[in-house]
Amino acid sequence: MEGLLSLLIFAGLFYLMMRFGCGAHMLHGHSTGKSSTEHIDPVCHIKVEQEQGYGMMHSGVLHRFCSRQCLDKFEEEPERYLSHSQKEN
Repeated sequence: MEGLLSLLIFAGLFYLMMRFGCGAHMLHGHSTGKSSTEHIDPVCHIKVEQEQGYGMMHSGVLHRFCSRQCLDKFEEEPERYLSHSQKEN
């Protein structure tokens, strides 16, 4: 019983540190500085802030999406939206 209590206390402390403490940036992808990178949703072409929306890595590039629907459309046909956004640039 003493071992179980120790395990629960350790697990609780570990959770709190990872959720709110030194490990929070690892779990949530937050960095200490603000990024000046502007993200444009490749599906609907809306500006998406760094801390908002959904993110997905594709071919080593982070793409940000304004909604889950745009992310789902991109996942179905990523080349369609990437080639479309490259033509506009």
